Amino acid sequence: MSWVDRRTPAVERILDAAGRLFAGQGVDAVSMAQIAAAAGCSRATLYRYFPDRPSLQLAFVQREAVRVGALVATDLAGARRGADPLTEGVLAALRHVRANPALLAWFGDPDAAHTADVAQGSEVVEALGLTMAADPDAARWLVRVIVSLLTVPGGDEAEERRLVERFVAPVVAVGQSRTQR
Repeated sequence: MSWVDRRTPAVERILDAAGRLFAGQGVDAVSMAQIAAAAGCSRATLYRYFPDRPSLQLAFVQREAVRVGALVATDLAGARRGADPLTEGVLAALRHVRANPALLAWFGDPDAAHTADVAQGSEVVEALGLTMAADPDAARWLVRVIVSLLTVPGGDEAEERRLVERFVAPVVAVGQSRTQR
């Protein structure tokens, strides 16, 4: 059963509670018992929806990737004329994740290594990476770049923009043009 099949008010309440706890304590520090208590449900109810902590964490990341992907798509639709959609998409993703404490918690020590693994899941790549690149390999690589910049940020937004414009956008553009041949 995929995470989309489990989208109920109870699941949303559980994932919202998990997000609040992740923001306050870090991802790996939060127990299932804490999440159940914060969501106002029993542990049995929590385990009915999520058989273990990795399943809950994955569902949280997938849900948030869909949200961030939608925000990025909206930003790209309103981007200034002539702006590079790839650069703007990557920078928008960084802004949206950094603006959400529950997501930002995934990119600090000791949670970043776990995040890199989870971020490569197909649902995350589909929800976020494919909003910026039609090629699945390019989308997967863009998610890796975003995770990298969130884990080891540039000095400021201007530096990140320069790096994305100089190194990321040209490589993805060349890779996608080769795929289209």
